[in-house]
Amino acid sequence: MLSDPFPPSLPRGWASRVPIESDVPVIADLVLADRRRTDPKATVDLARLESVLVGLRSWSRRQVVVLPAGAAADAPPVAWIACVDRAAGRTDVEWVLADSIADRDAVAAVLFAWAVEVAGSFARHRGVPESLLDTSVAEGDVARTSLLARNGYQKVRTWLHMRRPVTPEEATTTPDPREGVRVRRVHEHPSGMPLAQDVRTVHRMLEESFADHFNSYRESFPEFAARLTGEREVHWDHWWIAEVRQEDGSWWPAGGLVCSEKPATGDAPEGTYLDYLGVHRSARGRGVAKALLRAAIRDAAERGRGYCELEVDADSPTGADGLYASMGFESRSRTESWHSSAPAHPSRLLERSERY
Repeated sequence: MLSDPFPPSLPRGWASRVPIESDVPVIADLVLADRRRTDPKATVDLARLESVLVGLRSWSRRQVVVLPAGAAADAPPVAWIACVDRAAGRTDVEWVLADSIADRDAVAAVLFAWAVEVAGSFARHRGVPESLLDTSVAEGDVARTSLLARNGYQKVRTWLHMRRPVTPEEATTTPDPREGVRVRRVHEHPSGMPLAQDVRTVHRMLEESFADHFNSYRESFPEFAARLTGEREVHWDHWWIAEVRQEDGSWWPAGGLVCSEKPATGDAPEGTYLDYLGVHRSARGRGVAKALLRAAIRDAAERGRGYCELEVDADSPTGADGLYASMGFESRSRTESWHSSAPAHPSRLLERSERY
């Protein structure tokens, strides 16, 4: 069954199958070569890729690899595409094709067409009229952007990847929040698991804060929790809630922050990555974002880490990149979001692939 080709209509000489364990290092090499066209120091998270291809994260994906027709079932692939049922009306697309493929454009066209079929089936299952297809590419990667443009994708946004150094002194010198604002970690049970209400509060703050963003889509709490806990080991002491004092003296949630640790690499010490930071729209202008940022910086300094890192929409109407720059963050690289869409419709391709 693994070698039964789908999607059909690949150019003559090529076949496809679902990923298997021996594909992991091969796809890792393809992804690494792809990234190093624009970033000579790029790396690949092998554990994450293994989870995506054959582990827990593969459960929310439809994906195929491409290999020469007639090759053994475990032959090394030369291309890979995965469609992630991220949320209602949203399909994330990850893909890579080896530069050595002679008919690269033709293979890419078939794979992108298959992604439309998959996303259309996701939309049908979700009960929405269409699904947006979202894929990311490094700025300046002409090889990838040209393929995307030829297959109906359009560039919609640029993202800044920003970093600031953290010094040991900041464990004690980082300013406290302004009057009327406080930041705390999510509360935990003695077992180390967080209080469900606090996790829900973080989710609500993030959902509300991004409601007016150009790419906003609703992600239910079960989807949010499953995605974050399924992607990696979660360190709940890296989750914060910001609160603001009301006129009656009570404290109400105003923002949330989810961070994770970044392991040391050959040229960088251990760091803290700010995965999600959101401020409720009703609390903007009160110093909530700055208070959350300072909590993360202080925590990183206390842990002996060397930097904090984040990603921000370069065109955000909130001017978040300006806030980060004012706090010492500098842009290190840029990526682009490219979008297409797929109407909801029955898909025999999906009905076939769902047997695997």
